[in-house]
Amino acid sequence: MQIGNHILKNNLVVAPMAGVTDRPFRQLCKKMGAGLAVSEMVTSNSLLYGSEKTRRRANHEGEVDPISVQIAGADPKMMAEAARYNVDNGAQIIDINMGCPAKKICNVMAGSALLKDEPLVSQILKAVVSAVDVPVTLKIRTGWDKNSRNAVAVAKMAEDIGVQALAMHGRTRACLYMGDAEYDTIAAVKQAVKIPLMANGDITTPEKAKYVLDYTGADAVMIGRAAQGRPWIFREIEHYLKTGTHLLPPTVEEIHTVMLEHINDLYGFYGDLAGMRVARKHISWYTKGLAGSASFRHNMNTLQTIPLQLQAINNFFAELKTKNERLVYAENSTHDEPEALAA
Repeated sequence: MQIGNHILKNNLVVAPMAGVTDRPFRQLCKKMGAGLAVSEMVTSNSLLYGSEKTRRRANHEGEVDPISVQIAGADPKMMAEAARYNVDNGAQIIDINMGCPAKKICNVMAGSALLKDEPLVSQILKAVVSAVDVPVTLKIRTGWDKNSRNAVAVAKMAEDIGVQALAMHGRTRACLYMGDAEYDTIAAVKQAVKIPLMANGDITTPEKAKYVLDYTGADAVMIGRAAQGRPWIFREIEHYLKTGTHLLPPTVEEIHTVMLEHINDLYGFYGDLAGMRVARKHISWYTKGLAGSASFRHNMNTLQTIPLQLQAINNFFAELKTKNERLVYAENSTHDEPEALAA
């Protein structure tokens, strides 16, 4: 798939997730097979450019190209400024957030709330596209609610203005993340535009990725929550799409190795204290479904230093390795319902 002058190595994309898709996670997912990883959302409020969080989110040191940064806001001028700021700091693709359903975003008429105001959508898109000389992409939902699915109209507008790729979550803002994603609207958008389209929502297995690509005609799939604690999902999907067969699930030893590499990267990126705290949720995701992990995760949240955190992790995996277990996801299960079975 191609976005502007960037040719991706495949059609597997990491969805932007606030508090998750920081540089260490993006790098890991790219290493595990993702062709593109979109950053967590960066505010368009220029007053926050000096904050530590904003500086960290603009840090792309060592990141594999192409570097895609998502910006959010509701003021066209500020969004244009945010786009320029991030390009000056290394962004090679600017992604506009019109898909986030969070109340704190929608309450300031940003994210998916913008879908209620198509004239404002047009103003923002024009301002950002004209502000930078890198490709601009757009993330949307199917509409504000089930009675106002306007994704086709917004997609056509975006293409006409010069947006070079579109990502679409198969729910309305009102749906949040409840119920099942629907793909009919994504298929309709694909028929209406010529720019690349990335389908997003409930893509949790290689089979589901193939189904969504076939059903919608989308050019790529965008994976979000299913990659949390499971970054190898990208290599699994890529292998399945190419061969129709499944890779073996990761061994306990590999899970241990990948997790240690990830959390050590988090320590370096955030500093010891913040890194140790950020690591907790990732450790929880990595170990979910492994034997004895419930008590391990509970204890993990009480540990207050990196040495104690690492010691607990190593002890947990040492015990698992004696049982020669693999993390195996039950057929038709979701990422929230994995099962640990002996190999």
